[in-house]
Amino acid sequence: MSPDETRREDSRQPAIRYPDGIAYIDGAYVPMSEAKISVLDWGLLRSDATYDVVHVWRGRFFRLDAHVERFLASIAKLRMTLPVDRDGLIEVLRQCVIRSGHQDAYVEMVLTRGVSPTFSRDPRDAVNNFFAFAIPFGWVANEEQRARGLDIHIASIPRISPASVDPTVKNYHWLDLVAGLFEAFDADRENVVLLDADGNISEGPGFNLFAIKDGRALTPGSGVLEGITRRTALDLCAELGIPVEAGVLGVERLRSSDEVFITSTAGGIMPVTRIDGVPLGDGEPGPVTGRVHDLYWAKHADPAWTTLVEP
Repeated sequence: MSPDETRREDSRQPAIRYPDGIAYIDGAYVPMSEAKISVLDWGLLRSDATYDVVHVWRGRFFRLDAHVERFLASIAKLRMTLPVDRDGLIEVLRQCVIRSGHQDAYVEMVLTRGVSPTFSRDPRDAVNNFFAFAIPFGWVANEEQRARGLDIHIASIPRISPASVDPTVKNYHWLDLVAGLFEAFDADRENVVLLDADGNISEGPGFNLFAIKDGRALTPGSGVLEGITRRTALDLCAELGIPVEAGVLGVERLRSSDEVFITSTAGGIMPVTRIDGVPLGDGEPGPVTGRVHDLYWAKHADPAWTTLVEP
């Protein structure tokens, strides 16, 4: 097939729709449709990358310092080098938001292993690749699900072992989570949580989980991403006087909970009201979840928790 025939064939492919936003890549700010990485980038070929996501709500970053600190710690653990310093990173994120025009935004920062100039297979030879972008704020659960609570499936698929991939380094090793999602959809559930090697609850795709029983909250304490919203929920429970523990959360303990909620940058505190179709408590979002949810969103106007995008 000639190049002209290939181009004609490609032109029949449906056009990709990009979210409205701005990316920083190769030292320039560009529309999302123009942000590209090499097909040889190890972030694509080997999932050799780390990332973090901070959100902006009503023109203010929420817990920006915590997200930046976690991103920098992940980079160090992966033995990669960011081409900008901490202040430079924050300025890139700020400019992405300003240039996007979004008051409510999902802001992602990414560092991949990049490409070796000599196509070496030695990761030490690769030139690390940094990019970032700001797009409209997105949610793990839609508006209806957030109002009535999610129906979560407990997958038969185990989470990747933390002995193999450090879950405290935010990463793109999601094939177990994606397989779990398809299992959940096949069971007519709305989302999924995976188990660890010991058969206890770990985490879901992009969220941590809290279970409340007799007014006490419990969240998995190891083998999971130490989510910033998870940390926030722990802080809020302490502020509200709700006893909370990070420890072992068994399947039966989850199923017998009075309330369950998930935590994510993409939505904050969101109720779960069914596990595999079986209602928790009275099947409605519970009072503890409601108190944590309300305080979480109230903190979005608190200067101690937020940073103005445009000071």
